[in-house]
Amino acid sequence: MAASATASAREILVRLHDVMAARTTAQAKLNHVVQIIGEATASEVCSIYLLRDGVLELFATQGLDQAAVHVTRLALGEGLVGTIAQDNEPLNLDEAASHPDFAYRPETGEDKFHSFAGVPIIRRERAVGVLCVQHADPRRYADVEIEALQTVAMVLAELIANADLIDDAATTTRPTPQTASRITGLKLVDGMARGLAVFHQPRITIDHTMAEDTEAERHRVYAAFDRMREQIERMAAQAEFGMGGEHEEVLQTYKMFAYDEGWSRRINEAIDSGLTAEAAIERVQQRTRSRMRQIDDPLLAERMHDLEDLSNRLLRIVSGQMGTAAQMGLRHDAILIARNLGPAELLEYDRRRLKGVILEEGSLTAHVTIVARAMGVPVLGRVRDVRRLIGEGDLLLLDVTAGTVFARPTSAIEEGFEAKLLMSQRRRASFAALRDQPPVTRDGRRITVMVNAGLRDDVAALDLTGADGIGLFRTEFQFLVSATLPQRERQQRLYRDVMEAAGARPVIFRTVDIGGDKVLPYLRDDSSADENPAMGWRALRLALERGGLMKAQARALIEAAAGRTLNVMFPMVSEPWEFDEARGLFEAQRAWLADRGRKLPLEIRYGAMLEVPALAEMLDIMLPRLDFLSVGTNDLTQFLFAADRANPKLAERYDWLSPAILRFLHRLVGPAREHGVDLGVCGEMGGRTLEAMALIGLGIERLSITPAAVGPIKAMIRSLDHAAITQALPGMLANPPRDLRGVLAEWARDHNVELS
Repeated sequence: MAASATASAREILVRLHDVMAARTTAQAKLNHVVQIIGEATASEVCSIYLLRDGVLELFATQGLDQAAVHVTRLALGEGLVGTIAQDNEPLNLDEAASHPDFAYRPETGEDKFHSFAGVPIIRRERAVGVLCVQHADPRRYADVEIEALQTVAMVLAELIANADLIDDAATTTRPTPQTASRITGLKLVDGMARGLAVFHQPRITIDHTMAEDTEAERHRVYAAFDRMREQIERMAAQAEFGMGGEHEEVLQTYKMFAYDEGWSRRINEAIDSGLTAEAAIERVQQRTRSRMRQIDDPLLAERMHDLEDLSNRLLRIVSGQMGTAAQMGLRHDAILIARNLGPAELLEYDRRRLKGVILEEGSLTAHVTIVARAMGVPVLGRVRDVRRLIGEGDLLLLDVTAGTVFARPTSAIEEGFEAKLLMSQRRRASFAALRDQPPVTRDGRRITVMVNAGLRDDVAALDLTGADGIGLFRTEFQFLVSATLPQRERQQRLYRDVMEAAGARPVIFRTVDIGGDKVLPYLRDDSSADENPAMGWRALRLALERGGLMKAQARALIEAAAGRTLNVMFPMVSEPWEFDEARGLFEAQRAWLADRGRKLPLEIRYGAMLEVPALAEMLDIMLPRLDFLSVGTNDLTQFLFAADRANPKLAERYDWLSPAILRFLHRLVGPAREHGVDLGVCGEMGGRTLEAMALIGLGIERLSITPAAVGPIKAMIRSLDHAAITQALPGMLANPPRDLRGVLAEWARDHNVELS
């Protein structure tokens, strides 16, 4: 802001200070305000419109006909005033009547005024009114005058809020709060939930805009800048020890903005005009948002979003409001709203109150998605403008299965949702009744149904579902939610607790699968620089390079399994030598412990995950070395189709019931059976009833799935004729129909197979 604009704003604010402190009515204050602004800007007209019940009402004016006050009303988008409020942008016209949105109101007597300038009065990022000035002579107001008007409008927002003149509905983060809104997104974790909207980082409300002591406010901003820069430096230092790549670029942009003299200078100038530190940051942030709306270049727009994020961080520091909703505690059933979340942040929430999550970003492969799935918390991702569409405290009906969330639902929508939820709960109840029933087909074939897990609490799902064991325990969860590398003793304690809770039921521990998109800030690696992280330096590749990490995990697992059978599975094996090296590392640790007289497992069974298609070409070499083989269908499918699961455009394009996938899996069954190797599937494919039916038809008889899927899968198995499906499927694959999914679904209907 130029010096003249600062002086102009300061002059007005000094005079407004006395008005706001006066013991007069709100209307008298507004009448005095328009007089002060009109004089300060040498305008013949100054008017204030406030949003009431969705309509802009003329509340005070100097220069227009006083009879129009509380009479002239404009809808959002109607006339120049309505356009300003709707677009949240100022207008500056030397000839108002020439603007296409001009609307003449004869009762105001404004026909003799040509020039017009107006700015929105903003409260919580929404326009709650409009401040405008007019002049008889055609002229454009100078930029410094518009800047001064915008600064004054910010103070006006506080004045009218304190006078209870703001329509509460107008201060929410949505344009039409009274109406129900159906919002769509990307399905990340299936499920239904009802709760009130809670923002992970609650919005900062600025209650005081006018400074009592300018120098004190300046020192507050300086201190906040110092603290913010320290935080960014710490983040950048962590990046040097394990992030790199794109993360490092983001942090470099953050550092650029954090040390940008232009940004800090603009905030200082806003303080000079008479604003508090919070109001000055918000004032500059408003200008940034205005610029963002005018940017077409996506890269530049992304940089402006970075500045927005940094402004929010600075505002939180200076206001002392650094806590998240988790730290404040959930008081009711809640649907959490966030731009994105880390797994540790999600785990901070009370699982009894947290019913669902909605993310502006998010992907199928993000580790927060994996943790949420393990917690049984439905997640809807890629919801654009969620803070604009949903307000804090809104009632939300989340139906991730349908990819939707209803905000502020009508009673009819609520009834429909409750009916669907009740039906879902009844189905779950019927599935729960199968807990003690074995997954045996109609013709007596026993199928092994296990669950995937990653947290200590997940073991409870074994008793709740009656599953046969844990077919995939993701050991990396403990690494992802830790601030530092978990010590061997801590790992050992977790593994022992899990096996003790599982009792006689088997637990298959997958060794740590980190790297790629699962970046640990405390572990230096180059995986985040991979252009294709899923195919990059991750899982067994990374673990073999970091022998110390894997040795510690091997010792922890071996000692935890003392007196029991230990099942160990290595992820993302591409070639036999990788399996041999990993197995050799475990055997060396077993020998080391034996030499020291430590109690050992009764047996160690070694398995591999088949996720990389190349391993299928080496089965003749691999199978004699394996005790079991688990197919990870999530990664395998994206590798076979060259389709990134995190890309929403591609996520819907590949089908687990594609003939290519089923033929590939069918090739594994015969060789595994010949070598006596237990073959199973531990990807999401096995947790869907129609897909699971197809897998059984291929000859795969061990499934490891999410706990929520156990009931439906058991019900399907108990309604299935094993001989019939194993006889029918090879014929379908020999001459596959165009719509194999449809053909399989029709077969299931004809044979009374229970699908969900």
